[in-house]
Amino acid sequence: MKLFEILLVVLTLASGLILLADKLYFAKRRHANAGLLDSEPVLVDYSRAFFPVLAIVLVVRSFIAEPYKIPSSSMMPNLLIGDFILVNKFAYGLRLPLNNLKVVPIGEPERGDVVVFHFPGHSDNDPNKGENFIKRVIGVPGDEVVFQGNGLILNGTPVKYENKGLYAGHRGQGEGSSLLVEHLPGRTHTVLETDYPRGEGQWTVPAGKYLVMGDNRDNSDDGRFWGLLPEENLRGKAFLIWLNCSGWFCKDGFEPSRIGTGIN
Repeated sequence: MKLFEILLVVLTLASGLILLADKLYFAKRRHANAGLLDSEPVLVDYSRAFFPVLAIVLVVRSFIAEPYKIPSSSMMPNLLIGDFILVNKFAYGLRLPLNNLKVVPIGEPERGDVVVFHFPGHSDNDPNKGENFIKRVIGVPGDEVVFQGNGLILNGTPVKYENKGLYAGHRGQGEGSSLLVEHLPGRTHTVLETDYPRGEGQWTVPAGKYLVMGDNRDNSDDGRFWGLLPEENLRGKAFLIWLNCSGWFCKDGFEPSRIGTGIN
C-alpha cells in the first residue's frame, strides 16, 4: 500500500506538471506555429485524460476514505481474514499523503475505536515498520491500563466480561477460543481468548500516545509487545466492511452477508 501511495502521488504530480507546462509554454508555441506544431503531443494527451482521475483518487484516498484489506486473524471475531474495509481518513484530522503530517486537527481516537496506523515497529530494523496495521484503542492519554489473566483493568476498575461460549472458528482460524463480550467504558464489543494468556503487563498512557490491542487477544502482535502507539502514526478510523473475499477471484471464500457491515 505504501508503494501504491507513492506511485499515485508521483503520477498525479507528473501529469499535472505536464499539463501546466503545456498550458504556459508549449501550447503557445503550437499556436504560434499553426500548421507545423498544431498536433498535441501524446504525453500531453494522456496527461489530460488521466490527471483528473488521478487527482480525484488521490484526494479521496488521502482525505476522505481509504480501502484496507484485513491480512491476519488478530482482530477476530469482529474483522476476518479477507475483509475489505473502509477507513475514515478525516476522523482524526486531515493528513498529507506520504509523510502522514497532520495539517488540520479534527478529532482524537476514543477508547474502543478500531484504528489503522503506520506500524512503529519492534525496532528500527523491523521490516514491517511503516506498514499499515489495524487494532483497537484500549488506553487513551491519561489512562492506567492493566492486562492480567486475559482481563483488563482500566484506571483501577476491572472491565466486565460476558462469556458466550466457544467460538466456532472461521476458515480454520480461532476455533475453540472463548468468545467474550468486553464492556469497555462507552463501548461494547467481542473478543477471543484462550487458556494461554499473552502480553500481561501494566501501562501508563501519556499525552500523544495510545495503547492498542487486537480483539483476538492471544493471537495479536500489538502494543503489549512493541509499546504505545504515537498519535502521528494514525491513519484513520475503520468504519465499514464493503467486501469479504479470500483468494484470487474469491476462490477460497466469499461472504456476501458481510458486505455493508459496520465495524463495532
